Amino acid sequence: MSAVLFILNDAPYGSERAYNGLRLAGAMAAKEGVQVRLFLMADAVGCAKAGQKVPEGYYNVQLMLVKVLRKGEVALCGTCMDARGLSESDMVAGAQRSTLAQLADWTAEADKVLVF
Repeated sequence: MSAVLFILNDAPYGSERAYNGLRLAGAMAAKEGVQVRLFLMADAVGCAKAGQKVPEGYYNVQLMLVKVLRKGEVALCGTCMDARGLSESDMVAGAQRSTLAQLADWTAEADKVLVF
């Protein structure tokens, strides 16, 4: 099994970095024999905010994140969440508050690390 770690840093909207990272993570999670882990840092923790409402026809990163969660793991930087006033109850089900130590472990275990 191949292990791929995605690290997202950018806000969910305003640029397309998070969007593109989530697109690729979702496509990779759909493949057989690929373990996908996604770590959200800095403004990217907003990608996991539950209850996102976007204009009709606009992409919704919350829905894209849920697609990754079906077969992969999603962790959020706890310090980054605190800095933005976000709690675990604000997040989509399955996204876990985490630490830099866990990111270090995931990085060491990954065959590939992609940063957006």
